[in-house]
Amino acid sequence: MTIHIGAKPGQIAETVLMPGDPLRAKWAAEQFLEDVICVNQVRGMLGFTGTWRGHRVTIHGSGMGMASASIYANELIRDYGAKTLIRVGSAGAMQHSLGIRDIVLAQGCTTLTMPSRGIFRELNFAPCADFGLLHAAYQAAQARDVRTHVGNVYSSDVFYDERPDLNEIMQRHGVLCVEMEAAELYAVAARHNVRALAVLTISDHLLTQEALPASEREHSFGAMIELALESAFAPQP
Repeated sequence: MTIHIGAKPGQIAETVLMPGDPLRAKWAAEQFLEDVICVNQVRGMLGFTGTWRGHRVTIHGSGMGMASASIYANELIRDYGAKTLIRVGSAGAMQHSLGIRDIVLAQGCTTLTMPSRGIFRELNFAPCADFGLLHAAYQAAQARDVRTHVGNVYSSDVFYDERPDLNEIMQRHGVLCVEMEAAELYAVAARHNVRALAVLTISDHLLTQEALPASEREHSFGAMIELALESAFAPQP
């Protein structure tokens, strides 16, 4: 048990999927796992452990933003022995080539700042995904004929952004989409020598102003969960 996670020793699997929304964690656990038990309810941040095709999996909320995600990633790794952490969440498209419901695999992350910045000091650390997970997720997407993009994403520390000039610069340099957790997750994973990946579903489009209706989000996010699970247990290249 930690300050933020009430799970008992052994209740957290080595593979953890991390949606931001705790209710999405509950939905994903009920839809994709068997023999599910709730292992955490502290501060309303729900976590569930079950099995997928015989493999133990925990699906645990991370909250919104890098500060919250950092807390849970650190405790899951340090105190519960998590070895593979996969963020599953929504993102806003920043390129016309992306469409609503498309999947983005975050190969690398651009950010203005993140909680780990204090550790790196003057170093501009480049957070990137575990290649084995990235490769497996891409192969799974190709096999399922899921529209998937691989590249750089922007991890923002604010939701209500008022920097159109910054968005234009990132669009010019090929940044695919904006989300709020991946950069810090990758940094924490690198520090502890564990695997991390962000699998994102495009729910909004910054250029066209399209948005996925709330009623359709859970159904559309199913492909993202399946890719995350398949990549976690795929043979490593």
